Amino acid sequence: MKTILYITLISLVALSCTNTGKKPSDNSPKNNSNFNETLAKKLGADTYGMKTYVIAFLKKGPSRFKDSIASAKLQRAHLDNIIKLAEEGTLVLAGPFLEEGELRGIYIFDVKTIEEAKKLTETDPAIQAGSLKMDLKLWYGSAALLQINDIHQKIAKIKI
Repeated sequence: MKTILYITLISLVALSCTNTGKKPSDNSPKNNSNFNETLAKKLGADTYGMKTYVIAFLKKGPSRFKDSIASAKLQRAHLDNIIKLAEEGTLVLAGPFLEEGELRGIYIFDVKTIEEAKKLTETDPAIQAGSLKMDLKLWYGSAALLQINDIHQKIAKIKI
């Protein structure tokens, strides 16, 4: 009886390891009929349409202004720096979180290294004043993000 059990078990294992001649599963990669090689190259996309960025999590810094006028001036300088970096093409996306807390917002930089992003964050007046601090991480996302600022210019009725 044990012999029959062992033979059955070995047969099942052997059958599960053989190629049954079936088509690949639905999870296998498929070619994209909409692929635009020129656009992919322009955006620096890999074969999945993705690329590396650096994401910055903006957090409350140790020096927060109590004076509303000084705080408003710092916020304007912070926004002006965001606009400058976006126009240069190094800042892909920026925005605040809507709930109060330690985490204030994000930046996504189109740079290859944390060191490059660190140099860019050091140009931010809010970082310089200690009102904000940044936590930088390498991030892998869609290369299409590089087109977000062009699209945003077409849909924003009021500029910041």
